[in-house]
Amino acid sequence: MSEENAARLKRLKTKANKLPKTPGVYIMKNRAGDIIYIGKAKALKNRVTQYFGSGNQHPEKVRRMVENVQDFDFVLCDSEFEALILENSLIKQHQPKYNILLKDDKGYHYIKITADKWRRITASKDTADKKAQYIGPYYSGYVVKDTVDEAIKVFRLPDCNRSFDKPSKPCLNFHIGRCDAPCRGKMSLEDYNESVNAAIAFIKNGPGEDTVEAMVKRMEEAAENLNFEYAAKLRDRINAIKKLSEKQKVVMCTYRSQDVFASVSGNGTVCVGVLIFRNSRLTDKKVFFIDGDYKKDELYGEFLRRYYDGQSDIPGRILLDCEISENELLSQWLSSLSGRKTEILCAYRGEPKTLVEMCAKNAAENLAQRLNRTAGQTAAVAALKEALALPRDPEIIEAYDISNTGGDQNVAGMVVFRGGKPYRKHYKLFKIKGFSGQDDYRSMAEVLDRRFAEHQKGADEGFAALPDLILLDGAAGQISAVLPVMSKYNLNIPVFGMVKDGRHRTRAIATTGDDIEIKGNRALFTFITSVQDEVHRFAVSYHRKKRSGKMLGSTLLSCEGVGEKTAAALMRHFKTVAAIKKASVEELCSVKGVSAKAARSIRGYFDGK
Repeated sequence: MSEENAARLKRLKTKANKLPKTPGVYIMKNRAGDIIYIGKAKALKNRVTQYFGSGNQHPEKVRRMVENVQDFDFVLCDSEFEALILENSLIKQHQPKYNILLKDDKGYHYIKITADKWRRITASKDTADKKAQYIGPYYSGYVVKDTVDEAIKVFRLPDCNRSFDKPSKPCLNFHIGRCDAPCRGKMSLEDYNESVNAAIAFIKNGPGEDTVEAMVKRMEEAAENLNFEYAAKLRDRINAIKKLSEKQKVVMCTYRSQDVFASVSGNGTVCVGVLIFRNSRLTDKKVFFIDGDYKKDELYGEFLRRYYDGQSDIPGRILLDCEISENELLSQWLSSLSGRKTEILCAYRGEPKTLVEMCAKNAAENLAQRLNRTAGQTAAVAALKEALALPRDPEIIEAYDISNTGGDQNVAGMVVFRGGKPYRKHYKLFKIKGFSGQDDYRSMAEVLDRRFAEHQKGADEGFAALPDLILLDGAAGQISAVLPVMSKYNLNIPVFGMVKDGRHRTRAIATTGDDIEIKGNRALFTFITSVQDEVHRFAVSYHRKKRSGKMLGSTLLSCEGVGEKTAAALMRHFKTVAAIKKASVEELCSVKGVSAKAARSIRGYFDGK
C-alpha cells in the first residue's frame, strides 16, 4: 500500500470514528466529488468504519469502491426505516456507480395481427406497422411469446413464412397435427379467418371455462347440423385447451399473489431470477445480471429495494432462497408501499421450496448461456460457494489425490476444474521424492509445496494461475498437513477435504472441524463426486503405469543380456508390456541396443522356456 493511500484511509477512518451510532445514510464521493455509492446504516459509525478498517477482506466490488472514495457525507435519520426511504430516494436521483441499478431496457411488447390477406399472429416489440392490429401493450416479452405460442398451437395456425395462394407441400407441423396447413391449397380463406378470429378471442379472454363451454355448445350445434368436419375441428380445439390447462397447473400455486426470487453466481456475475405469480398462476419471469460477488443476504437487501421501488404491483408474499437480516425492515417498507401486509419468507419445504428450486434452475440456465457453460455446472459452482461460505465464486478448483501400494511407487495427481468443467490442459502428476514409504499426510504436503514453488518460478503455465479453492481426497488430517504449506507461501486459499463412506462413495466435505454433509444438495453432491472420481482416476492410472513399468523392468533385468538401458529402450519402442510380450525375436532385435542374445532371452522368458 502506498503512503498516499494509507494516509487517505487513515483520514477517512478518523472521520468515520466521529460519526454517531445512530441510523442514517452515508454518501461516498470520489476525487471529483461525484457520488459513487449510497448506503444506509442502523449505526452509522459501526457501518462506515468497516470500509476503512485495516486488514478487512472486502468483496471485489466493495474493494474497488473503497479505492475510489476520497470523502463521504452523511444524513442522520430518526429510524432505520426512515434511512431506507431516504436511501432509495437518493439512489434514484443520483444513480451511483457502485449501487445495484436495475436498468430495464426491454420496453413494451405487443401481439401483432398482420393486415395481410392471410393474417398472421406474431409477437412484436413496436407498433410501427400502422395497417396491423395490435393487442397490448404488455410489459413482459415472455408473456407475449407464450401467449402467441399457445394460440397458434390451440388453433393450429401456421408459424412459417410461406405463401398460401399457391399450393405447396406441407411441413412437419401438418403431419404431427400442429397446423391445418393452408399451404396445401385445401383450406378456404373464410375457414382460415375463422381460426384467426377464434385465436384472437382466445388471446383476449384466456383459456377459461367460458371459452370451453362456448366451444362445446358450438360443437354440439355443428354435429346436430351434420357439419361433422367443423364439429371435429372444435373438438380438437377443446381438447387442446384442456391439455393447455393441465400444463398450466404445473406452474400454478396455492398462494394467490407472490413473487419468487433465487440467485446463482459464476465468473464474477450474479443472475437473479424472478417468477411472478398472480391469481395463483405463473404470469411472468424475469432475470437480472449483476456484476460482482455478493453474499445473498447483502444482495437481496439491496436488490429488493431497487426492484420494488416505484412499483404498484407488490404481492402479499415474497419467497427467497435464503434468510436475510433485513427481513422485518423490508417487509415493513413493502407493506407501506402496497397498503397491505407483505411478508418475506425463506422457502424451506413443500410448495414454496419447489417454486424456489424452479426459479433457481431458470436463473442457472440463463447464467449458463451467458457464460457458455451448462446449467448444472453453473448450479454446482454456486452451490459450492454457498455451502462452503466462500468469499467468491470458485472458478478455478484444484483437487489432489495420493496413490501408492504399501508405500511403493508413491505418486500424486492434480486435476483442475474451471467454471465447473475439467480443464485437462493443466492436469499435473507428481512422483513423491522427499521420503520413502507410505505417509499420505507428508505426501500431500510435499505435493502442495512443490506446486506453489513452481508458481513462484512462473515457468510453467499450468501452475501460473492460483486456484480459488483446493479440494483434497481425504479428511481433516490431510487438511492439517497442508495448512503450514499455505502459511509458508502466505496464501489465503480455502482448503477442504472430500470424504468417502465405507463403500468408497462420496459422503461429505471435510473441514478442520465438523464435516459438511452434501447428500441433500443434488447439484453439489454430483459435482463433488465427479471431482473426487476424476482426481482418483488420474492419480491411480499414473500409479499403475509406474508400477507396471517397475514390474516389467524387474522382469527384463532378470533376462540374460538385458540391462537398464536395454529395458528402457524396449519400453520407449513398444510402449506397453503387452506389445513386448507379443514381439518376435526379429522385432526385438530391430530396437537399437538390443542384441540377438538378449532378444532370444526375452522371448524365451515370455514363452516359458
